[in-house]
Amino acid sequence: MRKNVAILVSAVLAVSALAACGGQKAGETTAASTATGDTAETAAEGELETLKVGASPAPHAEILEAAKAQMAEKGYDLEIVEYVDYVQPNLALDAGDLDANYFQHITYLEDFNEERGTKLASAGNIHYEPFGLYAGKTATLEELADGAQVAVPNDATNEARALLLLEEQGLIQLKEGAGLAATKKDIVENPKNLDIVEMEAAQIPRSLDSVDMAVINGNYAIDAGLKVADALAVEAADSEAAEKYANVVAVQEGHETDPGIQALVEVLKGEEIRTFMDTTYGGAVVPLD
Repeated sequence: MRKNVAILVSAVLAVSALAACGGQKAGETTAASTATGDTAETAAEGELETLKVGASPAPHAEILEAAKAQMAEKGYDLEIVEYVDYVQPNLALDAGDLDANYFQHITYLEDFNEERGTKLASAGNIHYEPFGLYAGKTATLEELADGAQVAVPNDATNEARALLLLEEQGLIQLKEGAGLAATKKDIVENPKNLDIVEMEAAQIPRSLDSVDMAVINGNYAIDAGLKVADALAVEAADSEAAEKYANVVAVQEGHETDPGIQALVEVLKGEEIRTFMDTTYGGAVVPLD
């Protein structure tokens, strides 16, 4: 009998000891559960479908960053790849290294397809960036001297756009009908004998101090910290350029209606991103309907 009682007491003590250890294990289990919860959350995030989009740093990559949360809500992890030129993002898209890109206007895209034999298409117009004429060594249009240097982009569509802006200011006159195909050769009147300096668009802001004035693409002006309000002249909202230079989400032909692409266009044209454009860029980026 005493032996049975001893056995019973030992059993009770053993259970108590296990219970004490169990209290410690409970804490460990809670931590493990938390870790498991984190893993589950990470796994859930990992279930997002990756949408890889090429973009110029400003404003396009910044706009895409502002769209990431909304894209995640739609089931997409928006991966942004930044480019500092106008050629590589189209080549990467054509090669299938990107799902889309967002850096160029429709006229440039069409010219690129024609020149390179690529088959890229617009999935939607997103915004318009007015070109601006910015002061370099010369502060005002009135002070612009005979023979002054004015820098313009050297790619075909953007050069024409820059020349049209100079024509609007009465600085040059282009051959009738030259329009968006205009080049330096189409200048028929140049009363100040301006030296039109053609250079790569991305290089112009860095060269602003070495020329009298420069016509700069909206995205490169933003990237350089230039403000539309400080420009000496800006393209009119109802100009031919405003109609022809809508910035687009570009994709390979046939992918315009892919679910991820449609989601991206919907977010970028939505009210939240429109507000972001208006408040962030002060007129340098104009959302399109």
